[in-house]
Amino acid sequence: MKKRILSAILICAIFIPFCVVGELPFALFMSVLSLLGLHELLKVRESKKQFPFLLKVFAYALTGYFCLYNTESIEFYYYFDYRVMAVLIFLFLSPMVFISGKDRYNLNDALFLIGSVLFIGFSFNLMIITRNYDISYLIYILLITTITDTFALFTGTLVGEHKLAPHISPNKTIEGLIGGLVMGTFVATAFYMTVIHANASLPLVVGATFLLSCVGQLGDLVFSSMKRYYDVKDFSRLIPAHGGILDRMDSLIFVTLAFIMLLGIL
Repeated sequence: MKKRILSAILICAIFIPFCVVGELPFALFMSVLSLLGLHELLKVRESKKQFPFLLKVFAYALTGYFCLYNTESIEFYYYFDYRVMAVLIFLFLSPMVFISGKDRYNLNDALFLIGSVLFIGFSFNLMIITRNYDISYLIYILLITTITDTFALFTGTLVGEHKLAPHISPNKTIEGLIGGLVMGTFVATAFYMTVIHANASLPLVVGATFLLSCVGQLGDLVFSSMKRYYDVKDFSRLIPAHGGILDRMDSLIFVTLAFIMLLGIL
């Protein structure tokens, strides 16, 4: 636990300055994290089958492009370039014709690469746009994920008895889930009502925050399911006692995606 806390402090010491400065430094920092996240996702997949080197290069390049696309915007509008999508499809589907042999490159491989690039690239891009729009909104979703995860861990450790999803994540408990949801909703709602919009509808903010906290827990379980499928404990060992980028940002990725859908009613 001590190592986990020290690592968390180090993460905050690195992340917070970039978050405060924003603009290009934050965008570049998040793009680096996105590439590390993609690397982790590809590595666990390659525990079963290797991807051609050149296709991995394309995947990193396109992920960086999607992550940094339209990052000068301060509005939640994503102008999708279908030409880039066409390139993405051609780059990853066409090699099925040319790469054969024992480890033949197939449709599953192509769709995994396409999905990974879009999933990681767009998720991190939305975090950048959220920061550009208003740092308070970024802090809001960070509070939801951080407080929910922290109190889910503490509550589960102290009083957890009933397993939440033992086939996916044996250590998670229903008690931990409840503790995380309650505190995550309370703290993030208090922040929203005092800093972002004091005149907002309290029931609406509580409901939206609770839903986002639930989505964060869902994201944690989804990524745990990936690790279970590929029989790995963590996506990487980059962060001592925490795992990799995706181990730390799994909830945040899902909450960011859900937040964009709820922003219009908050």
